[in-house]
Amino acid sequence: MKIISYNVNGIRSAMNKDFAAFLKSENPDIVCLQELKAQASDIDASVFTDLGYHCYWYPAEKKGYSGVGILSKSEPLKVAYGMGHAMFDSEGRVLRADYKGFSVFSCYFPSGTTGDVRQKVKYEFLDAFYSFIHGNGMDASSMIVCGDYNIAHNPIDIHDPVGNKNSSGFLPEERAWMDKWFSGGMEDSFRLINAESHHYTWWSFRTNARSRNKGWRIDYIAIGAALRPKLKDAGILSNWVHSDHCGSFARFENL
Repeated sequence: MKIISYNVNGIRSAMNKDFAAFLKSENPDIVCLQELKAQASDIDASVFTDLGYHCYWYPAEKKGYSGVGILSKSEPLKVAYGMGHAMFDSEGRVLRADYKGFSVFSCYFPSGTTGDVRQKVKYEFLDAFYSFIHGNGMDASSMIVCGDYNIAHNPIDIHDPVGNKNSSGFLPEERAWMDKWFSGGMEDSFRLINAESHHYTWWSFRTNARSRNKGWRIDYIAIGAALRPKLKDAGILSNWVHSDHCGSFARFENL
């Protein structure tokens, strides 16, 4: 079982950059997409169904903004849209697919980079999301929570931790939330496999940041404790370019 998470920064744009070739080559069983920037009616789903995927979209009400999706080669037992929070659900932030023995989430956390108002919204989302995962009778130990968290957890996850100490995405309050998240039953699949620095999933479009690898690791595949023994590999797919982000993957056995 191979799962990929990818903020595509516009699904139609990614498709124009031969996203189908990426899927054919990587051949994931489940794909979690973020920042669709499209309504379901705008997406040519046949590209994905022809590759054997069932498609589930959760766009934002606002056109050209946010939105998440899940592509799955096996049909889920259940698909759940949103997290019961009117504002965040209207922005298409959380989508869940349930399978026998585990659940997969595609999540797009808000960014706070546009100023104090959205930073406050981001903190509200973090609190609401944590309560949603841990306070609704769901079994977090069997969850795979994929997505763009918009937070670099530790200094190793950002190219310039000193220069960005006051930047949204690396603020102490955000990193403290990640500490809580990864000490509350969830684990960072990539860091279970790879402890090295200079591995990033997002680069600014400015100043040739990607070619110089001046990036941030803000995209994660978090796994519940019960799934850790089944994790066999995890990594970052930085050679594929469809977005200012790149894809991440986790591979499991006996899932």
